[in-house]
Amino acid sequence: VQLQASGGGLVQAGGSLRLSCAASGLLFSSTVMGWFRQAPGKEREFVAAIRWGRGSTYYADSVKGRFTISRDGAKSPVYLQMNSLKPEDTAVYYCARGTSPDYTGMRHWGKGTQVTVSS
Repeated sequence: VQLQASGGGLVQAGGSLRLSCAASGLLFSSTVMGWFRQAPGKEREFVAAIRWGRGSTYYADSVKGRFTISRDGAKSPVYLQMNSLKPEDTAVYYCARGTSPDYTGMRHWGKGTQVTVSS
């Protein structure tokens, strides 16, 4: 299983970015695709996740109402639309695949993509 994340960059506070993660291999209805982030000196934290079959979504409180995780079809990439970005959203964002929407439920990780939000 390979995961390839893209879409990071530098944006001003209040701006938007969309991250994409392409996953190789079959995606089952029980598969959970997630986004995590890690800021310098901090632990990796959960951001958002989607259960592939039902499309159920899960969000960290810190991003609710600002970020949206989505997928267009059974084989599409998973997206993370990030709006109203804040400097505290600055981190390396990682795409992951697993069986439950939390850190311990992830089994495969992609390389991160840097998101920097300037004030």
